[in-house]
Amino acid sequence: MNKKTTIQVVMVFLIIFISLLFYLKYFNKNSKNLKENIIIKNIDVNQNDTSNYIDNINYISSDTKGNKYQITAEQAEIKIDSPDLMFLKNIIAYIFIKDSDTIKITSDLGEYNTTNYDTAFSKNVIITHPDHKITGEYANFSFLNNLGTITTNVVYIRDKTNLFADRIEMDMITKDTKIFMNDSTKKVLVEGTK
Repeated sequence: MNKKTTIQVVMVFLIIFISLLFYLKYFNKNSKNLKENIIIKNIDVNQNDTSNYIDNINYISSDTKGNKYQITAEQAEIKIDSPDLMFLKNIIAYIFIKDSDTIKITSDLGEYNTTNYDTAFSKNVIITHPDHKITGEYANFSFLNNLGTITTNVVYIRDKTNLFADRIEMDMITKDTKIFMNDSTKKVLVEGTK
């Protein structure tokens, strides 16, 4: 090979190498801020034309700050026309916030968005955090806004105090919490226990 052909071959390999590096840096899915891992133990064969059902699902996601979110359910229904949403039954979820205590959430029903990780819990919602317990009928957690909202028949229990309210909003990072009634003429009921 002459010198000109050798330079052309080296240039072609250099262009391929640079293109590969560019692809890996900007287009590879592993460079996303959030990683997700789906563990499916058993797929139910009872599928129909509009939904798929998955038994014993365990879904784990994490962000670049080291926070993790795990949600397990006895059954998940995924509708064909909205595959990003899972409708869940008998849920246990954990929010592992870096350098903080774990938050545990249980409920009978729920809806989980696999795109943005937002989760809505309903029916017999129980949220526990060391020394804190909140019960209600509905809870929504937005991970984009780091906001948790609990509504309908809300009871907040801590040490020797029970609070009864219509709504609780909490910042999942700072733990700042607002407890209030939907009707501004009503007041939050605070009850001491022995």
